[in-house]
Amino acid sequence: MNINVPQSKADLDRLCEEAKVTIPYSEDTSVLATPIKVKNKTLHNRIVYQAMEGCDGTKDGIPDELTLRRYTRFAKGAPALIWFEATAVMQEGRANPRQMYLNEKTADAFARTVEMIKETSVKENGFEPVVICQLTHSGRYSKPEGVPAPRIAYNNPIFEGNNPIEQSAILSDDELDNICEALIGGAVLAEKVGFDGADIKCCHRYLLCELLSAYNRPGRYGGSFENRTRLVRTAAEGAVAACSDEFIVTSRMNIYDGFEYPYGFGVHEGDGITPHYEEAKELAKALVKIGMPMLDFTMGNPYFNPNVNRPFVGSLDKFGDHPMFGVERMLKGIGEVKKAVPDIPVISSGISFLGTEGAKVNAACIEAGMFDLAGFGRQTLAYPDCAKDITIGSGLDKKKICIACGKCSEVMRAGGTPGCVIRDGEIYAKLYKELVLGKK
Repeated sequence: MNINVPQSKADLDRLCEEAKVTIPYSEDTSVLATPIKVKNKTLHNRIVYQAMEGCDGTKDGIPDELTLRRYTRFAKGAPALIWFEATAVMQEGRANPRQMYLNEKTADAFARTVEMIKETSVKENGFEPVVICQLTHSGRYSKPEGVPAPRIAYNNPIFEGNNPIEQSAILSDDELDNICEALIGGAVLAEKVGFDGADIKCCHRYLLCELLSAYNRPGRYGGSFENRTRLVRTAAEGAVAACSDEFIVTSRMNIYDGFEYPYGFGVHEGDGITPHYEEAKELAKALVKIGMPMLDFTMGNPYFNPNVNRPFVGSLDKFGDHPMFGVERMLKGIGEVKKAVPDIPVISSGISFLGTEGAKVNAACIEAGMFDLAGFGRQTLAYPDCAKDITIGSGLDKKKICIACGKCSEVMRAGGTPGCVIRDGEIYAKLYKELVLGKK
């Protein structure tokens, strides 16, 4: 079966027919160029550049040459909102030795980076983007010195197989309390250096997300819904209280993991991996009640089931999951959870596979009330000026689009600095050949 990202409406229709799915579609994309307010801030269009980790900071955790290059390109591309990549709040929670790390020693460098992003956009586009800092603890994926050093909420045989991680790696309730305080402190520091908001990251099976499925964990952070959501709720509440009223405290949160009970969030016991969104709705409502004025929804685990959170051309061969089925699952799931929080802006995910038709599908979904802002991830690495082409240009260019090949992720998994191997090959094709293919 010939599966590639669509480059026309006919391509999209064929893929939908193959996967037996229905995807909203509109030729009129003008809604994507309209403003929307989040608290007292106006987003100048409906395009969000999602958090895309570059693994290219310095050892100290500050933006380096490639980091600054990436965000300069993003800023020139004219998105209304730039979701700055995963940024650790403590050394032990860094996913790699070059992950961003916001602390008092690195604060000045972050302040200069945020200023550069905003000044670049003003010069190129005439407006400042809203810039959100994604605050994280990587949990079981922690690798601060370049070798695995997992800190986990509980043992999970899906990930660990017959070699369970030692009990000493399971974080105690007191340690989780300390991580909560670090997240709150990270939000305060993010505001100090000029970010417009902070994301209490709760997605893709990093620590806070893993806790959502800690059904069998004892103590204050496991078992009941209240306990499993305690860390994200308490960190959010603390950040809202500690930051100014103008600052946006938000979360990129999983609404579904794609793993069976008791190892996945968003499923029912005895019903396999069928999505159920009741708890995601309850968590979203709780976060809004705490004071979050916007939420960013996603799914899955990029390490184990990337077909769920970023459908790609090989999804069917590797997972038996047609990529358009993955797109429909993401769009419908976000639309369902949005119903629980109708009064705040919600951001979509998992739509880069839609190719040239992505803007038209997103516009239709926004008009239908399924979400409010179109979030692009991989597309931004391949096509950093996609927001400009969508909102003031002639639409997405098939010669620039992400082809959903997954090579950016392959470079990252091989310990490199990910970027678009196809569209930005001068830098990243060489890395792919060396790290993935083993060629000099």
